[in-house]
Amino acid sequence: MADAELAAWRRRSTVRVVPPARPRKLAKVPFVELADGRLQGVVSSGSDVERVYVSSIAAGTHAYHCSTNNNRPCGGLRGVLCKHLHALVDEAVLQYGVDRVARYLRVEVGDGASSGGDLIAALDARHEPTPAAVVFSRFLRHLSYLELPGSTAPLPELHWFPATGAGR
Repeated sequence: MADAELAAWRRRSTVRVVPPARPRKLAKVPFVELADGRLQGVVSSGSDVERVYVSSIAAGTHAYHCSTNNNRPCGGLRGVLCKHLHALVDEAVLQYGVDRVARYLRVEVGDGASSGGDLIAALDARHEPTPAAVVFSRFLRHLSYLELPGSTAPLPELHWFPATGAGR
């Protein structure tokens, strides 16, 4: 393979990492993602360092839920979004920007919208329980990658990524 062709192949075979819209602190909301048709993530408890909550808002329906990682419902869910969901939306806006989060959730926000509060005000939200296991599992998987030593060797669970220098 010619050098130019190899360089072009490498550019096409990698996923670009989109930098956060603004820097964010990971202590309160260590994990936030737009996936599986929901804004979802893990939010630390304000009262117990050993507890985390899995919070989510569904795209389109705006159904929300918040529970501990072992599916105990959040005590703050009383017909409105709890403080964990507010923190999740605020961090998602920092990570992805208000426009991208609004598009993903399929909600209309005004041109001047710049915060999670603006986005929450536009939601037509209702409570609908959803299981926390998948999101929490994905969060733990992301944490496990942080514990790996730096290496250029492929990871077995990521075997579907093309190896550097491999042919087509």
